[in-house]
Amino acid sequence: MRGIGRTGRLVTSAALILFLAFVSLASGPGTDLKMFATGLAAGVLLDATIIRALLVPAAVSLFGRWNWILPKMPARLLRVEPSLPPRAAASEGQAP
Repeated sequence: MRGIGRTGRLVTSAALILFLAFVSLASGPGTDLKMFATGLAAGVLLDATIIRALLVPAAVSLFGRWNWILPKMPARLLRVEPSLPPRAAASEGQAP
């Protein structure tokens, strides 16, 4: 939760800048541009408020340690060590 708290201001500021840019585009003369910009502004506002402020913190607290699991295949693609759940890591160290 510390990471969400540290980046919250930055994400909110970026969303506000994008929202205002799209609102300013929506004040233009073209109908197509107005509809497109209004949709983008609504999407940014929805993402910044509902998704990032409500759903992400709820999911992080719900999943707990499972938020920080990196399976073998994505780890291989990223060329880093996999991060397995505590039970799976303990069972891999044992010989069959």
